[in-house]
Amino acid sequence: MVPPYLFMIERRAALQTIKHACMEMLWTRPDTRRQPRSRERMSCQMKPPPFLLFPLTALALLAACSPPALKETAAKPPASAPEIFRVRFDTTKGPFVVEAHRDWAPRGADRFYERVADKYYDDLYFFRVIKGFVVQWGIHKDPRVTAQWSAMIIPDDPVTQSNRRGTITFATSGPNTRTTELFINLADNKRLDSRGFAPFGEVVEGMDVVDKLYAGYGDGPPKGEGVDQTKAEAQGNEYIEGRFPKLDKIKTARLVAGSV
Repeated sequence: MVPPYLFMIERRAALQTIKHACMEMLWTRPDTRRQPRSRERMSCQMKPPPFLLFPLTALALLAACSPPALKETAAKPPASAPEIFRVRFDTTKGPFVVEAHRDWAPRGADRFYERVADKYYDDLYFFRVIKGFVVQWGIHKDPRVTAQWSAMIIPDDPVTQSNRRGTITFATSGPNTRTTELFINLADNKRLDSRGFAPFGEVVEGMDVVDKLYAGYGDGPPKGEGVDQTKAEAQGNEYIEGRFPKLDKIKTARLVAGSV
């Protein structure tokens, strides 16, 4: 994009040249009688000389064709969540309710509260369902949104609760890598405690619904032939719907009135 001050300098120079050209035409033209300004003389004040048309046009095209400025999406510290709040998930298998406890893992609870309030989890698939282990979701249906949030990492919380059956926890790819992906433990997975997975809530209604979520595709590569998370992040729901049509998904996730 042309810097504004350069455009103004070029514009002023062009106008000054036009003015001089017009004055020269007015003074050198024979004027044997008084008459109204002709269209020719009026157009002199409005049209630049031909030799100026190219640079002015080039500047205009350059400004018009420059890519729009990207909207900044810098991560903002989320508002603190209530000490205890509930979220109802309506899914293709039915509803279940999660109760979050901020004192279990405050950073995780705050991020969960923020994303639910923003309706982030609506229309997302349970892309990884492994019987006897976990059900996982949180890759956005729009890959552009996934890309924005992939850098908005929250620091780890101390593990104060065990990953017992029914607890909800943020997925990670190592220390201090939590963003938006979540999982519910389908069994007592105590071995995850020492790896830094910090539960911040638990399913209090509808655990039978969670158990029914489709698990036929198994784990993703390289362990299985289920959803490839890298492709899901790059292509969103289009990839999942095209190759894994039986997966269940979240219709809506909403804060429960009276619980906040």
